[in-house]
Parts: sequence; structure tokens; C-alpha cells
Amino acid sequence: MRILVILPNWLGDAVMASAAIEALTTCNASVRFSFVGSALSIAAMQHHPLCERAIVDETKKGGNRLRNTYALAKQLGVHDLAVSFRDQIHATLLLFWSGSKRTFVRSSWHARMLCSDALSLDRSEHLVVQYLHLAYAAGAAASDHPKLKVYIAPHRYERPTLGINPGATYGSAKRWYPQKFAEVAAHFAPRFEIVIFGSPAERSVAEEIEAHLTALHVSHVTNLAGRTDVAQMCAYVGGLSLLITNDSGPMHVAAAYGVPTVAIFGPTRHRETSQWANPQSAIVRHELKCAPCMKRECPLKHHDCMRLIEAHEVTAAALKLLEKA
Repeated sequence: MRILVILPNWLGDAVMASAAIEALTTCNASVRFSFVGSALSIAAMQHHPLCERAIVDETKKGGNRLRNTYALAKQLGVHDLAVSFRDQIHATLLLFWSGSKRTFVRSSWHARMLCSDALSLDRSEHLVVQYLHLAYAAGAAASDHPKLKVYIAPHRYERPTLGINPGATYGSAKRWYPQKFAEVAAHFAPRFEIVIFGSPAERSVAEEIEAHLTALHVSHVTNLAGRTDVAQMCAYVGGLSLLITNDSGPMHVAAAYGVPTVAIFGPTRHRETSQWANPQSAIVRHELKCAPCMKRECPLKHHDCMRLIEAHEVTAAALKLLEKA
């Protein structure tokens, strides 16, 4: 059985979709996947052992996007079933133009017109659960304990290692402060090596943390910001002993590996996008009237949802996790 899967664009969302992808493997004994998605999502998910094709969606680049989408759909061809984890019109058209008869997607005006099954999903549920509903509708066997899965071997560190992930691609409102990350890292420096993660765009933030750590006389720091591809980042995160992170893609990668994680939440919905099924996870957040606002930048200009979270709160949450380990 050939299954076409349109992945979410964001890395974290793609990892959250992995539980549904694992569920889809139960549809038939001969399942093979064709994955289509952003460069980020494909880089993480193309390692699935049942992946037959992995195609980066570049229909936005050059020319007419509708024409490009049609051409990509014809390149993909007919599949036994097709599932989109993106509720966007071009993704819906991709399913429709592929010629696949059984197509499953979140309900929208275009999905109801063009797809065989347009499901109304409850946005108050965790995003993993929403994605699973699509897989179950497509015929996947239900699981009592669905889990995330990334098929990239974790890196083996020589010593216990703490990861610091100060970035969040969505926007500045999701980012905690470099000095506070450094304070937490310095607290754990006697027992952990320290690795800082980040994209090329987040190098300056990572360097600021590194500078704060130097001022705090912490020297065993490796700054990987902008120096890894997605697969390497997944491997390095997967081998950590502890991760301190914003709500971000690496946070969900850590959940897939069961890495002890403290996640700092401010403007986003923690009930919808927190780590999934990681028993060694903790959330640090403050209950404010203005949060979650779901904005990329603080509309009130005070950023209290993140600014008021102190380093000692994150340190305490991490210590509790380590006591359980």
C-alpha cells in the first residue's frame, strides 16, 4: 500500500505528526510512504524505514504556484490513500490533483470540495491527537500509547551533557532570555558538559549565552548554533542528558527521544503543543491574562509571559526531573 503524506512545514509539527505516521504503518502489511514537505520536515522524516520517496515542496519558487502544484501532483501520481497534515489550499490541491481517491485532511471549504474525507478536528486537543484522528480515519489501528518517532540514531556524548536551546523560529515572543539561560546552564556546569543549539539566524543569541557563561567562568561549552543540519541536530538532541528549551522544534525532537526536558512557555498554547508522551518533561510558565496570545512578537511590548520567568524557577524544575531519573 502506497501512502502519500503531506507533512507540516514546521519541524516541531512534523515530529508531532510522527505518531500519526507510525499509526498509518498499521493500515497494511506492505505500507510505503511518499513524504512531501518543507526542507526542514523532510530532513527529519526522510529517514523513516518505510519512506519510498521524500520530496521537498518547492512549488512557491518560480513561476505560478498553482501550475507548480499541479506538476508536483502529477509527479507524485496516484496513491492508495493520501493524508495531509497541512490545512492549506495548495496542500489540498496536491492531494486532489494526485488522483488519489481516498484523501484525508482537516475540514475547510477547499477540503470539503476536493477531498474524500474532510474531518472537523478540535483545536483545543493536543496537536498530536488532532493528527492521529486523521490517521485513524484513514484506517490506522488505534493505539493506547501513541509515541513520537525520529529514525536518526542519537549521538553518544563522552560525558553527561546539558543542551540549551534558546531559539524559536516562530518569533521573538517565544524566546526566553540569553542571560537567564546562561544562569541555568552555569548552575548545572559542575555536573554536565554544555551544548548550545540554534539555527544560523540564532548564532548571535547563542554567542551571547556563551559570553555570559564565560563571564561566569564556565569553559566547557560547545556552541553548535548554525553548525549542524537538521539530522545532526536531531542526533545531538537525542543524546542529551537534559534539555532546557523554548517551545520549538528541538523540544519536540527531544520528546521523541525521551530526553529529560524543561520547556519554557509564554505566548503559545502549552496544552496543544507541549512535549508529547515524555514522562521526563516539565513546563515552566506563568498564568497571565494576556497569555497565550499566539503572537510572534509581544503586542503589549512588555513580554511579561517570558520576562517574569526567573532562572531559579527553571533550575528547580530541572532538578526535580533529575531526581526522578
